[in-house]
This record gives sequence, C-alpha cells and structure tokens, in this order.
Amino acid sequence: MKLRDKVALVTGAAQGIGREIALAFAREGADLIVGDVNLEKASVTAKEVEALGRKALALELNVTDSKRVDEAVNKILDKFSKIDILVNNAGITKDGLLLRMKEEDWDAVINVNLKGTFICTKAVSRVMLKQHSGKIVNIASIIGIIGNPGQANYAASKAGIIALTKTTAKELASRNINVNAVAPGFIQTDMTAKLPEEVKQKMLAAIPLAKLGTPMDIANLCIFLASADSDYITGQVIVVDGGMVMA
Repeated sequence: MKLRDKVALVTGAAQGIGREIALAFAREGADLIVGDVNLEKASVTAKEVEALGRKALALELNVTDSKRVDEAVNKILDKFSKIDILVNNAGITKDGLLLRMKEEDWDAVINVNLKGTFICTKAVSRVMLKQHSGKIVNIASIIGIIGNPGQANYAASKAGIIALTKTTAKELASRNINVNAVAPGFIQTDMTAKLPEEVKQKMLAAIPLAKLGTPMDIANLCIFLASADSDYITGQVIVVDGGMVMA
C-alpha cells in the first residue's frame, strides 16, 4: 500500500475525478479529508472511504474563502495531527466565447480554479513546512496548455495553475515538499456523457489512442505523485490525454 497511514486532503472530492482520487488513495492506505462545497455528497464519499477501512472526514469547503480554508485545516489537525498530501482538484467551468463572456463568469472560474488552488496550497504548505515533508498535486488540464475556443477563463485558470505549480515547487523544495501537476485530456465524466454524439466523435478523432480517459487514469497518476515513488520529481506537469498533446 503506497500511501499507508498518510493523511490526504482532496478538494472537490464529492464526485467525479476528485471522488475517484479519494477512493483510490483509501485503497492505498490513506486516511481522507473529503472537501467539497456539497457537504451531503462529500459525506457519501467519506462513508465510501470508511467502508474501505480508512478514516474519513467530510468537510464543507469553499476553496475561495481563505478564512474557511484555514478553519478546515485546523479541524484536520485536530483529528489527524498532520497533512501529508494535498490534491487541489476543485474546479468549475462557465464556458462562452470571449466576446460574449460575462465578467462574473470569468471571475468565478478564476476564483475557484486558480485562487482556490493558491489558498489551499498556502494554508496546507504551512503545515507541511513544519513537518518538513509533503506532497501537493494540482489538477490542471491540457486546455491550460493548448487553449480551447469558448474556454478562455478555464484555459487561463489552468495555465495559471501550471505556473503556480512550478513556482511553489521551487519555493518549497528545500523543505522536502514536492509539488506537481496533472493535466487531464478528455475524461469520461458526467459532463462528457451529456455531449452530442458528433462532438464525442470529433474528440475521439483527436486522440491517438482513440478513447476517452477514465477518472481512474487520473487517480493512478495522483497515487504515484503522492507516494514515495515520486520523491525525486517536482515542478512537473504530466499530461494524461491518450496522446492528444505531444510536445
């Protein structure tokens, strides 16, 4: 078990990729803090973690509110006394062409995706600095690398996460804290399931492996980056996209 007795905070863990990461970590021996704005769904995920034999704490977590995040970190320390792993997964989309995009939609996506990653990293890194150890995994996106029409706000937020990852990796490396990013491509989620068939076919045509990824594909990489297997890896952005983007 690669994460035996580790304590991990996963944001946006009530459903989708975040939930899959939380459950995968639990199967590898970690205790979980399931953070999400939807406490009801977070509690369900927490119960699933407990069913795997690990401890779990569901927290209503608004990553854009630094005061609430600091309070959450204190609750985690009261229960677990440490935080070994942080996965910044919480994110939203509010798509629209740039010329039609509402300013509030731009602000909302930047606040949750980028500012939220900053706030959570800042709060948890204080704990990790005292521990002289920690693993931070930021969920970016290939859209932050290549851009995408109709997603200027989302692309900017994910590109910002990539830059933030590289900078914090350099700042925290001397204290044995690794910071890396995962950039998913097209993944099977509730959102992609609702897309018209012709859109799905265009997506598949752009992927050399000719299939969508699964949330577990992302979770498996997060396990690696959160474990001792990646101790000599920091400041990296690893793409999981079936070969869609090749440098």
